[in-house]
Order: sequence, then C-alpha cells, then structure tokens
Amino acid sequence: MALYHFSVKAISRADGRSVVACAAYRAGEKLTCEYYGKEQDYTRKTGVELSQIYAPENTKSVLLDRNQLWNSVEKTERKKNALLAREFEIAFPSELNAQQRKKMLDELCQNLVKKHGVIVDAAIHAPHTDGGSDERNYHAHIMFTTRAIDPQTGNFSAKKYRDFSRDSGTKTVCHWRESFADLTNQHLEKAGYDVRVDHR
Repeated sequence: MALYHFSVKAISRADGRSVVACAAYRAGEKLTCEYYGKEQDYTRKTGVELSQIYAPENTKSVLLDRNQLWNSVEKTERKKNALLAREFEIAFPSELNAQQRKKMLDELCQNLVKKHGVIVDAAIHAPHTDGGSDERNYHAHIMFTTRAIDPQTGNFSAKKYRDFSRDSGTKTVCHWRESFADLTNQHLEKAGYDVRVDHR
C-alpha cells in the first residue's frame, strides 16, 4: 500500500502565530508581517519544490501576491484570538515524480477553491537531506483563508464560511480525507502503479 497522510491544522493568533510567517516558511520566501512589524526571511530554507497561489477567478489582483494576501488576512481578522487560516498537510506517494506531484496538487487545490471559494497558498516540500527524515517524504502544506472571496467585490466576504465550524467541521474533514485518497489513487493509476491508499 502506498503512503497516505492527510491532516488539518489551524493557524491562530491565540497561539501567538503570524500567518505571514507561516506563509514565508512554507514558500521559502522573505515576507514582512505588518501586524507584528517583523520581517520573516526564509530564503535560505532548502527543499521547497514549488509554491503557488490558487484563487477564484474574480479575486482582486492584490490578493494574488503572497505578502499582500496574508497581510490582508492579518488586517481583516482583528481579534486577539483570531483564526487566521487553515491548513491541509498531505503526503505524496513516493511512486510519483515532481511533475506528477504538481498535477496532483493542482487538482486538489483547484477543488478546494471551487468547493469553498477560498484563496489557497500551497507549497511542496522535499524530504530533508540531513539524514534525519524519510527520503520518501515529499509533502505539501496547503494554507487557505477562513473567508471566501465575494463574487461581487473580489475581496474577502464579510462573514467567515462555516464549513469547518464545530457543527459541520467533522463532516467536511471526512469529505476531504476521502476525496484526497480518491485523488491519490487516480494519480497512481495514471502513473501506471497498482498500489492504492485507504483513508480509513
């Protein structure tokens, strides 16, 4: 059976976290967090295979820039304990190559945008080369906004979407776990492999 990993995490100001810093680390870039007045420089980070932003068609162009996107989130979410973003962390089957991993990531992120109307910021990370991790551990960090994009304005909606709320969150996460397993199996089959994954 091929490798399967799918987890959901929250990025919250209540934990003292900066969503700009998280984005900078995952993309291996230098971003400036205006909320904390601090530069976050991860340009020396190695192993970032690719990073990309996915968004609804009508999204304002300013929100397609990583630094502007996450600083806009920091400004929009004013509470001291604000939930700033959610994140899927996924593992790719070791059988897939870089091009196949990108196609798989594209499909997953586009589905996420389509279903929830959010902006997605994703990065694929290669395994660490220091010998301390599994050399098969190609994985992706998929951060996405807690507010959908308003189709009329191209900006963040006034209210947060409730798909991951306490009432419906379990059902939503189960959907994505199963959906990711199906997607993985489809791409393994396309690549000519007989191995499969199971999300259960």
